[in-house]
Amino acid sequence: MPETSQNIISTFDCVIVGAGAAGLMAAIETAKRGRRVLLLEKNSKPGVKILMSGGTRCNLTQNTDTAGILSAFGKEGRFLHSALAAFSNTDLIDFFNQRRVPTKIEPTGKVFPRSDRAKDVLDALVSDAAKNNVALNLNEPVHTIESADNTFQVHTQHAIYRVEQVLITTGGLSYPGCGTTGDGYQWCKQFGHSIVKTVPALVPLKTPDQSWTRDLKGLTLENVELSIINSLQKTLATTRGSTLFTHLGVSGPSAMNISRAISYSDDSDLFLLINFLPHLNIEQKFSYLKNLFREQAKKQIGTALRDLLPIRVINVLLEQSKINPTSRCAEVSKANIRRLTEALHGLATKVTGTLGFTKAEVTAGGVNLLEIDSKTMESKCQSGLFLAGEILNLDGPIGGYNFTAAFATGFLAGQYL
Repeated sequence: MPETSQNIISTFDCVIVGAGAAGLMAAIETAKRGRRVLLLEKNSKPGVKILMSGGTRCNLTQNTDTAGILSAFGKEGRFLHSALAAFSNTDLIDFFNQRRVPTKIEPTGKVFPRSDRAKDVLDALVSDAAKNNVALNLNEPVHTIESADNTFQVHTQHAIYRVEQVLITTGGLSYPGCGTTGDGYQWCKQFGHSIVKTVPALVPLKTPDQSWTRDLKGLTLENVELSIINSLQKTLATTRGSTLFTHLGVSGPSAMNISRAISYSDDSDLFLLINFLPHLNIEQKFSYLKNLFREQAKKQIGTALRDLLPIRVINVLLEQSKINPTSRCAEVSKANIRRLTEALHGLATKVTGTLGFTKAEVTAGGVNLLEIDSKTMESKCQSGLFLAGEILNLDGPIGGYNFTAAFATGFLAGQYL
């Protein structure tokens, strides 16, 4: 451990470690109650992840009800009942609207600041923290946290802060360039917490260099269904939505939403299946193609299919089905129509992994929720220790769900610090 000053400071009631969404919200709410709050941040500025989220627009939350938020997190969503009761996604929107950050709802249900500027979100939080006399120390990473005699000692390179309570909101391992390097996990382990295996989530997928997906790089399809299949032909995850093909594989919301299944799997033979027309079942696809080729018997196959999907997709489907695109529709055999149908319904490519934590928007896994009091966010392992945000074993899909959880758990912790 780096040499630490012996200057012991006891002028604060609590220390919050990490000035992200959860930390800033918790600091504001704690300080409103008259508590003396010190917010420590290792970076040179707060809220780095807020600034880069949503393509620098900051997707604050999702336009749904509380049940919709809870269900998005799967079985872990039950943990958020009290947090969302205290600070719902509607409360979150009101919070920023009242601080001169008007919001808008996009067709996907995503809620953004009307300005499309993540900086407006961060500025509102930092300004509110300052108005409530939160002491925000930047460029001050925490080295160790110790407890003794019902107090904590938080060690940095500048001082030792002696306080009654500590809240850890250091995030997970995603986007390590933002400073989220997993520091908090070790401190939590020190206080008796167990960590559910951490893996990248909401991260683009990699496919082999020779995969047909490379022929579609730069192309976005708005409504396709993706499934991850293991070597035993078991479906690990399925989702539907916008999909972007890249020079490395597949990205976009749909691909990123199923990436955690790849991260958690130990199977080296995973496959991605793409259903290009998910609104039709396989027999409906077969009938559609059969009728189309009969009606346009004199046309070339590639021409007849042009209204169905982008031409590059058609070319890939025909190539993978071993059908000559210049053949006349009348010449297509029933067996070829069946192969093309199967390609439309589930064209497969091997998946070699994801782009890892460097490109992951969130971390799946984290501090075991069974060890946290969901009504207060206080640790069940160490009195006076609180946890909130991405450090917890909570991860939801794209769409503002993860920010909703971070703000809500931070707000709830702020009521008890």
